[in-house]
Amino acid sequence: MSDPTLPPQPGDAPEFETRDPASPSFWDERFARGFTPWDQAGVQREFEAFAAAHPEAAVLIPGCGNAWEARWLAERGRAVRAIDFAPAAVASARAALGQYADVVEEADFYTYQPPFAPAWVFERAFLCALPKAQRAAYARRMADLLQPGALLAGYFFIGETPNGPPFAIARDELDALLTPFFTLVDDRPVADSLPIFAGRERWLVWRRHDDAPPRA
Repeated sequence: MSDPTLPPQPGDAPEFETRDPASPSFWDERFARGFTPWDQAGVQREFEAFAAAHPEAAVLIPGCGNAWEARWLAERGRAVRAIDFAPAAVASARAALGQYADVVEEADFYTYQPPFAPAWVFERAFLCALPKAQRAAYARRMADLLQPGALLAGYFFIGETPNGPPFAIARDELDALLTPFFTLVDDRPVADSLPIFAGRERWLVWRRHDDAPPRA
């Protein structure tokens, strides 16, 4: 098996039966076979600094994978829910979180209703895991989940990729996607990315507008 801490190289990635990232089985197979090169196995410095600066923020983490950030928050008594639609990811996260396993739920991002109004939705390898056809729905759902003034903050994978996931997004496309709903308030490079994201991640913080285009 390829080293899951390194980005897949031609000929290195295992052969998988499922190839549709819109299906939970796609992610189930990868978790079952230990092929998770997007998994940080911890938290990054920008996340930790931002969380420390917003200690009262209730946090929603969609597409949580192993949910290391949820554990970090739960250990500190923070209000957090982490969701994933892949049963294998949820099982892996619950095992990793131990006594905090109840903050992880199996759920569909587009229909899930968190038990609190999130002050912060944390983005980490979620947008880049989605098929490109879902990007507009992602932006609208983020806007629906967040009240005016609440924050969408995290790591965004910038650029172009011929194949995926992860699917990088061109910066002008990302800006066009989110600016109808959000104002960009912070933008900085990331120094400690995983190899699969190295040189192409940015830490971005977007604040929800007081108003937004009506639902079509």
